[in-house]
Amino acid sequence: MKKRALGKKGPLVSEIGLGCMGMSWLYGKTDRNESIATIHKALEEGITLFDTGDFYGVGHNELLLNEALQGTKRDSAFIAVKTGVLRSPGDGWIGMDNRPQAIKNSLAYTLQRLGVDYIDLYQPARVDPSVPIEETVGAIADMVKEGYVRCIGLSEVGVETIRRAHAVHPISWLQMEYSLFNRSVESNILPTLRELGISLSAYGVLSRGLLSGTWSKDRMLDLDDKRRNGPRFANENIEKNLALVEALREIAEEKQVTVAQLAIAWVLSRGEDVIPLVGARKQSQLQDSLGAVDMNLSSNDLLRIEEAVPPELVAGEYYPVPRKKWFI
Repeated sequence: MKKRALGKKGPLVSEIGLGCMGMSWLYGKTDRNESIATIHKALEEGITLFDTGDFYGVGHNELLLNEALQGTKRDSAFIAVKTGVLRSPGDGWIGMDNRPQAIKNSLAYTLQRLGVDYIDLYQPARVDPSVPIEETVGAIADMVKEGYVRCIGLSEVGVETIRRAHAVHPISWLQMEYSLFNRSVESNILPTLRELGISLSAYGVLSRGLLSGTWSKDRMLDLDDKRRNGPRFANENIEKNLALVEALREIAEEKQVTVAQLAIAWVLSRGEDVIPLVGARKQSQLQDSLGAVDMNLSSNDLLRIEEAVPPELVAGEYYPVPRKKWFI
């Protein structure tokens, strides 16, 4: 698999990364053995980037990744970890804690759960409004100096925060939703990243599975699937969004690829500084996603894809409104 650099002179990672969040209960039932097999399959296919968080399954995801990476060389996996989110026993979001002492404490536990001596990229998952970003990034920069962290990232922040953080220590990537269903980063976020030499880690490239081409309205009856609470899956939105997927399917069928492959290939086409994360929980899902790396989309293909999915016609946000309050 081809590699892409983080930042101007950062380390090389696979052009597609594996987002591991869905392997830790967030979307209902998960299969531990299948999750581990999927991580092994990713390694076999040349994926080196693995994205996790200390609050994914309240530590479960890091332990799972530790188990899956047993027997592999440390430098074969670039591990990106998000931190700072406070969870309740019922798996709820109850705030952020990005104080320097909290950041360093969380890192200590993460190193233990992952069974590693350093984290390749460490980032606050959201801004803590009570803590200046300079203090949070400064604390991670201390850990860089001590060898516990290699690179620093940000997640879900605006232009001002990016600039303030980057002035403290070079930021390697910003993680934001970027897909055919959300192109908002193109207005001012992406130009700022390119000015500063920061990569974009694109999550939600399949919009929680809507752009996989396998979703149907009937799946909303599955009570174990937490995506039912997502705004894009709401009754008033789902039919509108599925109509856009069907328009995309026409192009995919012409090119003899899947809708998911087409959607991922579109994100890959956005630039060498854009690195999509795929949230595959099964080997079959991962295999489908990997088909995107061999696609060559012409300018005409890209035009047709973007005409099929006008951003203004996408109904609903990625996250429920209560979760949005953590975005700054």
